Amino acid sequence: MFKKILALFLTLGLLTAPLAGCRQTASLSPDKELLQADFSQIQKEARGQTVAIYMWGGDESVNRYMDEWVAPRVEKELGIKLKRVPINDAREMINKLLTEKEAGKTKGSIDIMWINGENFKLAKDNDLLWGPFVDKLPNYNRYIDGEDYQIKYDFGEDTEGLEAPWGKAQFVFIYDSNKIASPPDTVEALKAWIKDNPGRFTYPAPPDFTGSAFIRQILAGVSSNYDRYLTASLDRESLETEITPLWDYLNQIKPYLWQKGITYPENIAKLNELYAQGEVYMTMSYNPNYADNMIKQGRFPATTRTFVLKNGSLANTHYLAIPFNAPHKAGAMAVIDYLLSFEAQLAKFDPANWGDGLAISLAKLSPEEKEKLKQIKPGKAALSPEELEKYKLPELSGAYVDIIEEGWFNHVAKN
Repeated sequence: MFKKILALFLTLGLLTAPLAGCRQTASLSPDKELLQADFSQIQKEARGQTVAIYMWGGDESVNRYMDEWVAPRVEKELGIKLKRVPINDAREMINKLLTEKEAGKTKGSIDIMWINGENFKLAKDNDLLWGPFVDKLPNYNRYIDGEDYQIKYDFGEDTEGLEAPWGKAQFVFIYDSNKIASPPDTVEALKAWIKDNPGRFTYPAPPDFTGSAFIRQILAGVSSNYDRYLTASLDRESLETEITPLWDYLNQIKPYLWQKGITYPENIAKLNELYAQGEVYMTMSYNPNYADNMIKQGRFPATTRTFVLKNGSLANTHYLAIPFNAPHKAGAMAVIDYLLSFEAQLAKFDPANWGDGLAISLAKLSPEEKEKLKQIKPGKAALSPEELEKYKLPELSGAYVDIIEEGWFNHVAKN
């Protein structure tokens, strides 16, 4: 309905355009002028602005990096006050922007949004994003390989310059090495382990991000031709027919899950609590360094380690985008450019801060920058970059995510 209303407005706009005469074409809109301006002009306009970045607030390491490392430097070097606004789920931002778009609200409250996957596709399909802007950013042009598949495509969707890559992530399982001497390394071995250890494994219920990712991780392991899911080439009926082995697998392990699969943790935080309390022996994350962060905080046992499945480990890029009605677009561009600088990426990569994967290309680094990067070592709970790279798989098309989540509810949760 929203798209139909928008289409009607656009049609009416075209019909009435001649009545506006030269007034409409006399000068560019401020947004267009911003995209055509030199970056030095953009930085000048950004100075003094307060930029609100909306982002998931459930990770203390991420929050600390933003509040204690990024914000003070952005204020000192750019003259911009960065305001982090925590949210529980990225869909909250999408719903807010959809409501504002339908109401014709041209000045919103979100300047930057942390986004990827199906939420990016939703935002893009409904014209909720401003840009394309990434080519205006000096650090994007200096450090980012825009032709890298995992940069150019977000869950199979062409980013078209509407979002800037911020970091890379990969799905890992987390376990207590005191309780599991040799963790399973394939989907079939995982199934066998779950059956041999009833009640010691579970996963968050979708649409929790990590729970949904776990289901896609299993799909990658049980599929004979995972590559066909990378683009939106299948209609809903064909997809649902092809992924029946996924529901078979999840239903086979269901009786052996925590609470016998009658209930699931509502989110990853609940699963992490179960793991920390020893009720389950595994948890999971889309951040390969998450286990180390939790050990440092004293929330996971020191014997915690991570592993990936040899069937393949899902990997993706997460991004920063600017909404169509962001009130401080110049400030948003300046902040995003700063977050793509080598210094900011290096600090983010450091497990002492966040431990997030680099969005910048190693091939574009200077010898001095490469040497600085070598000085940062992964924690003892993390896998080496070489091990992660060896089993990396790209994410499937974002067009399939909602269908898979609905399928889980209908074919697994309701069984």
